Amino acid sequence: MSALSYALTDSSTMLRRVLRHTTRNPSTLIMSVLLPGVLLLLLNYGFGGAIATGGVPYLAYLIPGIVMMGACYSVSATAVSVATDASEGIIDRFRTMPVARSALMTGHVIGSVLRSLFGTTLVVLVALALGYRPTTDPLRWLAVLGLVTLLLFAVAWLAAAIGLATGNATGAASAAAIFQILPFLSGAFVPTETMPGWLQTFTANQPMTHIVAALRALLNDTPPGNHAWLAVAWCAGTALLGFLWARRAYNRRAGR
Repeated sequence: MSALSYALTDSSTMLRRVLRHTTRNPSTLIMSVLLPGVLLLLLNYGFGGAIATGGVPYLAYLIPGIVMMGACYSVSATAVSVATDASEGIIDRFRTMPVARSALMTGHVIGSVLRSLFGTTLVVLVALALGYRPTTDPLRWLAVLGLVTLLLFAVAWLAAAIGLATGNATGAASAAAIFQILPFLSGAFVPTETMPGWLQTFTANQPMTHIVAALRALLNDTPPGNHAWLAVAWCAGTALLGFLWARRAYNRRAGR
């Protein structure tokens, strides 16, 4: 069997381990749905009538931001899971076994993506029940799915790196908390034009604004402009950064 086959087999085993832990501790999955769902209801019914979105119904404007928020919540869950493996010696134990070095992190990353996709699907179903009606076609739906998957893949690698770098659940949760704040400093929930001028420079150009704008354009059947390729570039760059950081943190831990 080739090295690639061994790596794929080991990665699938680690993925099953992560998914089994999720079923045994469903609170992570519940919170990934509950928190974005509560935020969806709160913002839509509590603030939707007071926010001008250029003629777009606020629910349609809001959904991409909720998807982004769900992705940011997943950072904490994945980082804590990886950090727990590190602090309890699980990573060191697997390192002594004939297991591909990439398998454990790959299992965590893919498990995080699948868990978050499930949560995102449920949140979108809730939005549909509230009256959300996206005006898009099947091709654009595929583009939305691809961009959301790439986003989740990127943040999962970043979360894995944070978990390895911190090495404990408390530190990982604290470091990941910043990702739950950033969506509020973007165009996820309100137009950036309504923000103070000194803040617009950051909010209008940070990656989350481009990703949310691309998703919003795809779902509402409007031209995404530069947001589409900027969103893909930011996601790909973040995934690469997270992967390299995670690999370095893993090797540094192995050298101790």
